[in-house]
Amino acid sequence: MKAALTAALSLSLLATAAAQTSRQSTLVIGGDFSDLITLDPGVSYEFSGSLVTGNLYDTLVAYEGNNLTTLKPRLASSWTVTPTATGSRLTFKLRDAKFSTGRPVTAADVVYSVNRVINLKTPSSFLYTDVANLKVGSVTAPDAKTVVMDIPKTANPNIVLALLTFNIGGVIDSTEAKAHEQGGDYGTAWLKDHSAGSGPFVLNRWDRSAQVALDANPNAFRRSPTIKRVILRYMLESSAQQAAANSGEIDVAMNYTPDAFKAVAAGTKFRTQKADSFLLAYLGMNSAKGMPFEDARVREAVRYAIDQDGIISGLLQGLGRKTQTIIPIGLAGSDPKIYYPYDPEKAKALLKAAGKEGGFSVDFMVSTGSCAGGVPCADLAAKIQADLAKVGIKLNIKQMVNSELLTAYRAQKAPLIQVSWSPDYPDADGNGTPLSDYNAKSLAWRNGWQNAAASKLAQSAAIETDATKRLNLYKQLTALMVKDGPFAILYQPSRPIVIQQSVSGFNQNANGDVQFEKISKK
Repeated sequence: MKAALTAALSLSLLATAAAQTSRQSTLVIGGDFSDLITLDPGVSYEFSGSLVTGNLYDTLVAYEGNNLTTLKPRLASSWTVTPTATGSRLTFKLRDAKFSTGRPVTAADVVYSVNRVINLKTPSSFLYTDVANLKVGSVTAPDAKTVVMDIPKTANPNIVLALLTFNIGGVIDSTEAKAHEQGGDYGTAWLKDHSAGSGPFVLNRWDRSAQVALDANPNAFRRSPTIKRVILRYMLESSAQQAAANSGEIDVAMNYTPDAFKAVAAGTKFRTQKADSFLLAYLGMNSAKGMPFEDARVREAVRYAIDQDGIISGLLQGLGRKTQTIIPIGLAGSDPKIYYPYDPEKAKALLKAAGKEGGFSVDFMVSTGSCAGGVPCADLAAKIQADLAKVGIKLNIKQMVNSELLTAYRAQKAPLIQVSWSPDYPDADGNGTPLSDYNAKSLAWRNGWQNAAASKLAQSAAIETDATKRLNLYKQLTALMVKDGPFAILYQPSRPIVIQQSVSGFNQNANGDVQFEKISKK
């Protein structure tokens, strides 16, 4: 009997030890990940998609931690930029690395990954085709360890290097992708919820609207010291995150409301991060012919009608900064000038001049989850609705999950939308081109806004290498956009992050990236 009790006790102790080890090796993050549409790095263009794919796939070069000015080696151990008769040549030497499949990463995989994005015409393809001016054949593989990228004079090599750090720069195991092709889709259907990268983690499963589970990639060259599994749990409501953090169910919460974050920051139970961001929360006004915002005076009226100070002090409680132009604070080219102070009477006068003195009604598309800075999107929408009602604009709020919201927006089917944007890479062009150039088929296109002068300024600034001249071009562009563009910038938020004391190494940089392999638990 005594032996049996001793054996039972030993098994119990082993089970307890195993459970403790499991808890220490598993990181659970609670947040609003409802914008997740796909985990294919060549297609993904959402915040959550970038967060996940950045840990599944390696890029040639990368930014490390909070240093968003100096490129570091990733798959490329070194690279050179040399002038050519037609532009520039970027030559990359690859390190020894393996995909999660065990296959070596080769230059042919890099060429395939670039050409794949160009051919698929994904939401981010414009970064290769319109910004880098690449086409199929621009990237070659002289040998298994060398990648050559030839770019024309119409592209800036420094920007090309920077954009390679974004999702589309993720290098895919071409053999694995080809094995799962369906009807010439380059494996897109399969890669939507599978992974074939060399990053520190591999996708275990994605239960839509529930969770994403990542496991440590044993073949990765940048491995996690202790974390063997990362679970991103869908928790759209701040209250759910608070309860889960208090009970220990989650290790990190990413969407506390400003008041909840303020209360936690004053205590000692958790650690908090008020992370910087390049995010801009904004209203997108569809300016296509026949839409209520076709007239520039109506768009300007909206900007005058919004009480930015009330949003920042009341809803955000300081978790945001006031800005009104398209380049976020912190990037060269940002314009700190306040162009449109809160002035409802000015807004009414503009509406009258535009022939809309009696006001009008418009559908207002809003997320069901949390908005930038942790504010419930419904609360922010109610504030915007109240502000615009004062000048005669009636907003019919239509709430939907982020994935549905973004799908409609990408199809130019959002009359008025409340969303956020962050540059794909930390350079003014990361906002300049998508927000200003209709031809890029990004945000200007989604809002049906086409302005030849803005497109020309954005394109000129993108390739200008003289810093002074480049700043002057962005000064002209931001002034044009703030007067005529289809956006009303609401604020630039900080990210409220709450972390258990047992977790160390968690850091989200201004670009929104988190390197899971640098996190540990005790």
